[in-house]
Amino acid sequence: MKLLLVTPGWPKKSLWGELGFKFPSLSFAALAAVTPQCWQLELCDENIEPIECPADVDLVAITAMTPQAPRAYEIAALFRARGVRVVMGGFHASALPEEALCYVDAVVVGEGEIVWPLLLADFERGALQRLYRSDGLLDMAGIPAACREIFSRKRYLLTNTLQTTRGCPHECDFCSVTAFYGRNYRKRPLTSVLAELEILRKKNSFAFFVDDNLVADRRYALELFSGMQGMGFKWLSHASVDFARDPELMKAAGDAGCIGMFVGFESLSQETLATMRKRTNLARNYLDEARALRDNGIGILGSFVLGNDGDTPDVFEDILRFCEEARLEGAIFPILTPYPGTEVRARLLAEGRITSNDWQEYDMGHVTFKPSGMTAKELAAGQVWLNRAFYSFPSMYRRIFKLHRSVQVFGPMNLGFRSALRRTYR
Repeated sequence: MKLLLVTPGWPKKSLWGELGFKFPSLSFAALAAVTPQCWQLELCDENIEPIECPADVDLVAITAMTPQAPRAYEIAALFRARGVRVVMGGFHASALPEEALCYVDAVVVGEGEIVWPLLLADFERGALQRLYRSDGLLDMAGIPAACREIFSRKRYLLTNTLQTTRGCPHECDFCSVTAFYGRNYRKRPLTSVLAELEILRKKNSFAFFVDDNLVADRRYALELFSGMQGMGFKWLSHASVDFARDPELMKAAGDAGCIGMFVGFESLSQETLATMRKRTNLARNYLDEARALRDNGIGILGSFVLGNDGDTPDVFEDILRFCEEARLEGAIFPILTPYPGTEVRARLLAEGRITSNDWQEYDMGHVTFKPSGMTAKELAAGQVWLNRAFYSFPSMYRRIFKLHRSVQVFGPMNLGFRSALRRTYR
């Protein structure tokens, strides 16, 4: 039997759809690893190729984040019109399964690896259920190595993506990760991770850990970094900013080949950080923490959420000034987005401040709620100004002109973001 795995494209004029460097969906590689061998697998990622409708496909599986959901529903309609059954999973379908079931035949809620073999068995015997939800969380020891063969001959920048942990122990109110996994932080056995890395190093010396917070368990992270020494990887991941307060952990990561971390600064206001429950962040220490990471050879892709209740139109210049003083190698500036399932959405709904439920606008580049410290128009214009200013050539020179080992990644990244932003705002 033939299974088609489909990743919908991002909405038109979304920054994330315009970026030239593409990464594959690791969730599909995880599902492929637990798919019985009697199934023939094919991947179609609309972000790098047009959707094709093979005549011999038996089942279609779609994964989508919220801004991709409308396109996911359109794709589902195309296949269902031909009599092909469609199942859907991912963050959006897990948060709003009743909505998704209006457009597809079955929905997988939460982690798919547990129920996926059951779903396929039900399909084979003509008894596909409408909803599949696992009774508990996946035992991390049972996760097989991702089946990356489905990525072959695809135009991805990098397929050496892997996951060592799931979840995050923090509870930021805007975060979909906490809504999806809860505050559970689970770890794969290090022997399995290191064995997978041994396979990956034969293909490429670059790797990206997609963990939401790779260093949340200090002992585990230290053992991982120790095991990676000598492998020759140059890698990136995500970390909370308190990582920069641990000299031993930073040095171990740098010695293991870390050249960059995505770090959520989120706000320069301590009051705003407290409101969003970002308890690990101390805004007064940001400059020192950025310097500490750089001193260990680790570049920073910072994140700053725009439109918090304490934000006024002055926030955009303040953030740019900080980014240049801290010499952040890269940054993103998402507009606060009330994703389904998050606490910030529940609060804004209760306050009557949600202005749009058009999921295509939930791409972190549109204002979908009523800000309190500025108008929606000022917030949207401020994001455009900040993006253009940060990725201008003068700002890039001020931030990354000195040689640093992370420039091999962040140099092209800055140019890529600059080009994507020009296409987005054209």
